[in-house]
Amino acid sequence: MAEKPLRLLACGDVEGKFDVLFNRVRTIQKKSGNFDLLLCVGNFFGSTPDAEWEEYKTGIKKAPIQTYVLGANNQETVKYFQDVDGCELAENITYLGRKGVFTGSSGLQIVYLSGTESLNEPVPGYSFSPKDVFSLRTMLWSTSQFKGVDILLTSPWPKYVGNFGNSSGEVDTKKCGSALISSLATGLKPRYHFAALEKTYYERLPYRNHIILQENAQHATRFIALANVGNPEKKKYLYAFSIVPMKLMDVAELVKQPPDVTENPYRKFVKQASIGKQIPAPEEDSACQFFFDLNEKQGRKRSSTGRDSKSSPHPKQPRKLPQPPGPCWFCLASPEVEKHLVVSVGTHCYLALAKGGLSDDHVLILPIGHYQSVVELSAEVVEEVEQYKATLRRFFKSQGKRCILFERNYKSHHLQLQIAQPGAAYFYVELDTGEKLFHRIKKNFPLQFGREVLASEAILNIPDKSDWRQCQISKEEEETLARHFRKDFEPFDFTLDD
Repeated sequence: MAEKPLRLLACGDVEGKFDVLFNRVRTIQKKSGNFDLLLCVGNFFGSTPDAEWEEYKTGIKKAPIQTYVLGANNQETVKYFQDVDGCELAENITYLGRKGVFTGSSGLQIVYLSGTESLNEPVPGYSFSPKDVFSLRTMLWSTSQFKGVDILLTSPWPKYVGNFGNSSGEVDTKKCGSALISSLATGLKPRYHFAALEKTYYERLPYRNHIILQENAQHATRFIALANVGNPEKKKYLYAFSIVPMKLMDVAELVKQPPDVTENPYRKFVKQASIGKQIPAPEEDSACQFFFDLNEKQGRKRSSTGRDSKSSPHPKQPRKLPQPPGPCWFCLASPEVEKHLVVSVGTHCYLALAKGGLSDDHVLILPIGHYQSVVELSAEVVEEVEQYKATLRRFFKSQGKRCILFERNYKSHHLQLQIAQPGAAYFYVELDTGEKLFHRIKKNFPLQFGREVLASEAILNIPDKSDWRQCQISKEEEETLARHFRKDFEPFDFTLDD
């Protein structure tokens, strides 16, 4: 059965003309049906007075579609984007953040990079640096399964994008645009790449991401630059398209080449220039490494690569892990962590019994580094979280039990399990039937909501355990529970595989 495609809209520079944009979107949706998302690149805010924006910010007016926007491209508009990690600007309008990856519940993967290129230090609040581009690329390349991304959002054009393609009009792509973005697009291989800032519309012919007769066929990339909203020349500023997430597509269908496909416009540039010089790798401090003897009989010590420490005399130097701003009860390197509750340690995540658990096998999946929510995780960490989830489902099923996974990204500092929109507080539930429930938190929310629901008479019928503080036991009892869980879980624990 073919997957139902998502219907998306992409928009160029809004420049504060919110009514013009959203009225146009309403007209389109009335005529063609509802779209799933609106993605805005370029300057979302302009130099016009804030009266129009205040109506959206205060809720007098509301965007008719979930809208995601990039950040500032100049000092004048930095004030609107106070949170570098993204946030909700108004109802249905979310700032994605300075840089990152947004993975929707459908599996659609959107990479975003806000601002304009800067090669100087310190980098202004409205710019990105070579280090930003390097970290984005490295984060996605870290998984062996990486084949590309669905969508790339940038404000500037990539330099040289016009090579081998149709005319880009008055824009000279050999002089205009960002070489850093050209290199990012080369590495990430987006199926769609949207940009703006040049106040014109340019849909380049699709280009290849492989070399004919030398590499296996890969999907093509479509670069689309969009004009500014309400421009008097009536150049196209809104682009509608449908897309099935790459991860859900048949490979043969994904790599099918359009009849008008061209050579990669950046190939010559990448070949001539050393990527190391174009995007210097940031210097990294030595990272903390964690070694736990969880197999009492074998006494084996596992390296940070997840393999036996004897297997390689030159283990790969791990990347620096994100560090907490202060004490954290869940960071594995933190003295606050009660390590006797740890029952399994992977390369990027670990498993621990919950303090004051609802049951004897109530466990937490936690990243080793400090992350607030799943949307901040790198691809390799997400991959291991998913591996732990699948393993736990098999483990509980073997015992005739069912499991529920949930995460609260609200007034929490360290991730304690699973998925949603960047920049927004949320509560997420995943059932073992495959159903996923998501609630975006807008105001106040009970911190123990998930636990209280599970403890209620309707589910586990243990209302007296709704407060974890009333369920605490002695350290000796906790150690016994952890020892029993490790023994039962051992046949399923993928981290113990050679």
